[in-house]
Amino acid sequence: MDAARLEHPVELEHSVEIVAGDPACGVLILCDHASNAVPADYADLGLPKAQLARHIGYDIGAAALSRRLARELGAPALLTDFSRLVIDPNRGEDDPTLVMRLSDGAIVPGNARADAAEVERRLSRFYRPYDRAITAAVEAGIAAGAPPAIVSIHSFTPAWKGVPRPWHVGVLWHDDPRLPLALLAALAAETDLVTGDNEPYRGGLPGDTVDRHATARGLPNALIEVRQDLIGTDAEAEAWGVRLAGILAPLVLDGRKAAAVGSGR
Repeated sequence: MDAARLEHPVELEHSVEIVAGDPACGVLILCDHASNAVPADYADLGLPKAQLARHIGYDIGAAALSRRLARELGAPALLTDFSRLVIDPNRGEDDPTLVMRLSDGAIVPGNARADAAEVERRLSRFYRPYDRAITAAVEAGIAAGAPPAIVSIHSFTPAWKGVPRPWHVGVLWHDDPRLPLALLAALAAETDLVTGDNEPYRGGLPGDTVDRHATARGLPNALIEVRQDLIGTDAEAEAWGVRLAGILAPLVLDGRKAAAVGSGR
C-alpha cells in the first residue's frame, strides 16, 4: 500500500488515510468505514475487542479493496482511520445515527452520554477532516480538468437477522443513473455474480458522503457494496479490487469522453 500525501493540495490529516493518485484520472475512491480503530483516550468506547471486530465497527474488507482498486486505476483514494462507532462520516451532521448508542444489539457504553459538546468534539476531530480532504480531492480533480466520478466502497454482512443475502455485490444509487446503470450492466455480464440494484440497501441517504460531495456538485457517482465473506482476507479483497478496476476503468473513460463532448472540447 502506498499511503502518502497526494501530489495535489490535500493535507494529510490524522483522521484520513490518503492513497496517492492522479487527480486527472477522472475518479475518486472513498472508503467511509475503512477502520475499526478507536483512539486510546476513548478506551474502545467500553466495548470488548470482539465487538469492534464485527461489522458494527467497520466495513470488513473494504479498506484493502479500496487501496487495491485505487492502485489499479491510478486514482486517489481517501479512507477513514477511525471506527464508525466513534462517529459515522457517512451521515449528515444532524443525523440521529451520527453517534450510535446501540448498534445491531450491542450497547456502546462510550456513546451513552455523548452530549452535543462531545458530538461537536468528534465532528471537529474526525468527521470534518475527512470531509475537507474529500472536498480538496474533488477540487483538485476539477482543477486538473477531470471532475471525478465518486466511487464509494462498502461491504455488507452475508445475512441479516437470520436471512441470507444472495448478492455478491450491490450498486447503490439514487437519482443520477449515469455511472450506476453502466456499472450494473457491466456487473450483469459477469455470469458468476449475483448483483443487486439498490441491494441490500437503497441509495440516497440525505447528508451522506455521496450526497454531500457528489450529488451536491452534480458529479457521477456509485456506492459499491461487496459481501463481507467474499473479501474477509486481504488477498480476497485485493482480488476484488483488481476485478472492479477492470470493470470500472472503461466506464470512467467513457464518462470522461461524454463530458468532454458535452463541454465542446
